[in-house]
Amino acid sequence: MAALLASHGSFGLNFDLFETNIINLVIVIAGLVWFLRGFLGGILERRRERILTDLKDAEERLSVATVALAEAQKSLGEARARAEKIRADGQARAEAIRLESEKRTVEEMARLKQDSQSDLDSEVSRVSKQLQRQAAEMAIAKALASLPGQLDATTQARLIDQSIQTLGNA
Repeated sequence: MAALLASHGSFGLNFDLFETNIINLVIVIAGLVWFLRGFLGGILERRRERILTDLKDAEERLSVATVALAEAQKSLGEARARAEKIRADGQARAEAIRLESEKRTVEEMARLKQDSQSDLDSEVSRVSKQLQRQAAEMAIAKALASLPGQLDATTQARLIDQSIQTLGNA
């Protein structure tokens, strides 16, 4: 074509069909269009169907994932509610245990105080009885020591008679 431009000195169109190979080009292009239309069309149609199938699968997976997400969020909410209930129950139980422990401690302290008071009372009673016994023994010993010199026979007989009479009335 460069020779054509160079020989004429200006730009122009060559309409000679045999020289320009337009017929061959038309036949080749028509053959390519006819042949490739079926071949490329089939490839493109299969590709389009595969893409549509993949899109449908993706939409189905999205809907399944959305449902699963909703269920998971619902389960999470239920789990949080159960955890909160368990925490509240635990706090209430801990408070009840603490109150029960305090109550038992107070009761135990009262029982210990009462036991110690009982022990003290019984010890006081024991010591008191022991002192009374010792005082009585000392008084008897003193009386026995002083009686032989102070009692004559008539007084001693009268005292024995009174003691016998007192014992008989009891």
